[in-house]
Amino acid sequence: MLQSRALVIALILLLSTTLPEVQSKSIFEKDRRDLLAIPEAIASYFYEAVNKVSPKVSQFLLDTVQSPSVVAARQRFVKEAAKVSIMFEQLIEKIKNLWYTRVLGY
Repeated sequence: MLQSRALVIALILLLSTTLPEVQSKSIFEKDRRDLLAIPEAIASYFYEAVNKVSPKVSQFLLDTVQSPSVVAARQRFVKEAAKVSIMFEQLIEKIKNLWYTRVLGY
């Protein structure tokens, strides 16, 4: 039971980066290519709440997030998310171009 809870918590924190960095980022920044901003903010708030209740558990969470396997999985996820983000931006540009040329006739 404890292992499954630890796994769920580790997966939640998988998406987070270093906790002070999360708070310094704007979630709604226009030119940002980071799809992980909202999950990072959620993980940060979760960590802060757990830290207030039990510093030992929060230290365990922090150690778990910084383990090599979690860091490797997160890096892979970030890499793929960046690819998707770039593809989405290209799609938006194509839609804008289509709108301006076909619909509006510019």
